[in-house]
Amino acid sequence: MLTHSTRPYATCVVLAAIVAGCTTRRVSPSDHDHQMGAAPAAATMGGEVTLQQPSGLPPNSATVAQRLASSPRHGEWAVIRTGPSDSVRAWVVYPQRSTKAPVVVVIHEIFGLSSWVRGIADQLAADGFIAIAPDLLTGKGTLQGDTLAYDAARSLIQTLKRPDVQRQLAAVGKYGMSLPAALPKYGVVGYCWGGGTSFQHAVASPEGLGAAVVYYGTSPASAELVSVKVPVLGLYGGNDERVDATIPGADSTMKALGKFYEPHLFAGAGHGFLRAQDLPQGNNPGNPANLTATQQAWPLTIAFFRKYLGA
Repeated sequence: MLTHSTRPYATCVVLAAIVAGCTTRRVSPSDHDHQMGAAPAAATMGGEVTLQQPSGLPPNSATVAQRLASSPRHGEWAVIRTGPSDSVRAWVVYPQRSTKAPVVVVIHEIFGLSSWVRGIADQLAADGFIAIAPDLLTGKGTLQGDTLAYDAARSLIQTLKRPDVQRQLAAVGKYGMSLPAALPKYGVVGYCWGGGTSFQHAVASPEGLGAAVVYYGTSPASAELVSVKVPVLGLYGGNDERVDATIPGADSTMKALGKFYEPHLFAGAGHGFLRAQDLPQGNNPGNPANLTATQQAWPLTIAFFRKYLGA
């Protein structure tokens, strides 16, 4: 597992005043330089210097099309029955391995199932998991290729009812575990709206769920956390006060309940840092802290799933 700094969260952000001694980890750029090695290789195109997408990481929004077009892994669309009167479409990607694999259900952002989310699934498969990305907005709105228009998705996602979402996610996990190539255990990982939904899935803790990863999603109400039965990993941007304000309550409550919750805070990174890795292109340097956060967070994600779901 990636070695990382363990500076107390209480010394890092203004939320210290809320919960003293909170154990959220903050990872700084200097930690990255020490642990992750050299920066990505540079290439010259048309007189401008661009950085190549680092290997072993999910694509960002600018590089996902190339990733999906060149992936050697088998990906396919499936329709998964999630109840007596509903189904979801889902993108399923299989790893290249000779043994059965654990399953990871990828919960999309507020923008719905997109090419970028499918790229996340591809990277999970590259890391050895069967990845399933369900479209929780199936049948709502008009697709543009594989994706809803952002504004439409943001509006439609507000119409979803939490019990229905959790029921559908449990059905997708059950479907994944039933695949001939799968082990009988699954995890969930979600981003933004999907991050909060992933934490809520830990609250639901249906049969077969082994772990939950939360990328910059809000935490459930403290009273709900008593129902959590699986370990939870939280990965957050340091410049995301709205979401970060919900970390201390979850951290202190989970500890009081004797449940595993490991939040990490990445200095300088913003909300949505995994999608917006902002590789420098030309004269647009973007936010290098987002890439640093990605290079720290993704190995933590894979190590966590391998520990609790199997390699």
